[in-house]
Amino acid sequence: MIQRIQTIFLLLASACAFGLFALPFASSAATSQAESIFADGVYNIHDNMALLVLYCAAGAMAFIGIFLYKNRKSQLLINRFGIIANVLGLILTLWLVFQDGSISGDAEVQEQLGIGLPILFLVFAILAQRYINKDQKLVSSMDRLR
Repeated sequence: MIQRIQTIFLLLASACAFGLFALPFASSAATSQAESIFADGVYNIHDNMALLVLYCAAGAMAFIGIFLYKNRKSQLLINRFGIIANVLGLILTLWLVFQDGSISGDAEVQEQLGIGLPILFLVFAILAQRYINKDQKLVSSMDRLR
C-alpha cells in the first residue's frame, strides 16, 4: 500500500483539503457587513457551509482512496468524485469572493496560503489518478499474458 506512489499523492491531496481548516483563503484589513464573508476580516472554509461540505468530502474521498488499493476501479471512481468536489468547492470559493460586493473599494483583499491548497489538491489528485490508471493498465496487460 505505502510503496505505491499514488498512495503518497492521495495522502498529500487529503492533507491539502484538510489543511483548509487551518489556513484562510483571503483576508481584509477592514471588516464589512455582518452577513459578508469578510465580516471578521478573514475568509476561510468556516464562512460557508457548502465550502465546508465540499472540501471535507474531497479530503475524505482522497483519504478513503488510499485504502482501496486492491480495487483500482473503485479507487479511480472515488478519486474522480473527490476531484469533482474540489473543483466545485474552488468555483464556489472564487464566486463568493467576487460576488461579495460588500467590501468597500478602499479595503484591499489579500490572498493567503489557503487559496493555493485546492489547486495543490487538484495537482496531487490528478497525479494519483494517472498512476492508478497506469497500474490498472499494467495489471490488465499481465492478465492478457496468462
